[in-house]
Amino acid sequence: MKKSKALIISSILGIIYSIYLVIHFGGSVLGANSGSEAVGGAIATALVAPHMICVILAAIFNTIGAIFNKSGFALVGAILYCVGGVLFIMYIIFVIPMIILSFVGYGSVKKRLA
Repeated sequence: MKKSKALIISSILGIIYSIYLVIHFGGSVLGANSGSEAVGGAIATALVAPHMICVILAAIFNTIGAIFNKSGFALVGAILYCVGGVLFIMYIIFVIPMIILSFVGYGSVKKRLA
């Protein structure tokens, strides 16, 4: 059974972006030199946390959809990327390629199964 290349690429990008988010915002709290830096890092992490959660869940659903050729998982991943982009609009530019690839992958998986 052929796999959707767009969904696989979207999964890889999602995993890379999720790792970046966790390292970048987790490191801002752990690598603080002073108390005020730690507080600022904690506030920044709290503001980005909903975006992080949506993107990580989307990457998980996309990966499951790509591995098992399940269109429902691909659709949930694409929707979660959209929600994650809206939750932190400043970082939507990083999520747009994954949104497009996820919807294209969903369409190709759906077409193959029909």
